[in-house]
Amino acid sequence: MQVFNPNHGLLKDLSSDVFASELFCFSDEELKLTSSEPKTYFGYVITGEISLRYAGNDYTLTEGMYFSVPRDLYLTCDGIGRAIVMSRIGYEGFFQIGGPVEQKGRLTYIDGCTDSLLISPVMMGDPCLNLLHIPSGTEQSQHTHPSLRLGVIISGTGTCVTPEENLPLVPGTIFYIPQDGQHSFHTTDRDLRVIAYHPDSDFGPTHENHPMVNKTIL
Repeated sequence: MQVFNPNHGLLKDLSSDVFASELFCFSDEELKLTSSEPKTYFGYVITGEISLRYAGNDYTLTEGMYFSVPRDLYLTCDGIGRAIVMSRIGYEGFFQIGGPVEQKGRLTYIDGCTDSLLISPVMMGDPCLNLLHIPSGTEQSQHTHPSLRLGVIISGTGTCVTPEENLPLVPGTIFYIPQDGQHSFHTTDRDLRVIAYHPDSDFGPTHENHPMVNKTIL
């Protein structure tokens, strides 16, 4: 696991990964990202208030809100605002805004944890954005993921345990877990909440299996 100082701009270039991605932090007055090729930006407002411009419209996003923006991203801030942004290169997603996130997830996860799918894959295999809730007193089992993970701690405290080191986790900690990187999250007297970006999925609609076609009786 790698953690980053919340410096404005590009934090990690993962464009050569099999699931080409990038990691950015917004912590200044303006962040403008453009692409001539398909690309979708997934983001979460860590603190404060920011403005997002899309298709000629301005949207105000406050702490706890999240978004998905295809192609071009333009963020501004008049005061104190900070956000994490992850791009999925080669993917054309939907424009979406949501939140604030809930305190706990709605789906069960390992070792008593829960998660919610905040931005779902448009089709099976597409990227997604998730909220992970880890209760106090949790010692998560060591595990890996078959693709990279990017994210940020949004509340609580804990520790990420890897074979190499133990990393403290506090609100605002931005992290990268490489493909097959062994890790586990541990908490003591406080819950931990995490925003996690997955660049791929094994879940989602297909042309043959989705609610519209499944509920169409011929």
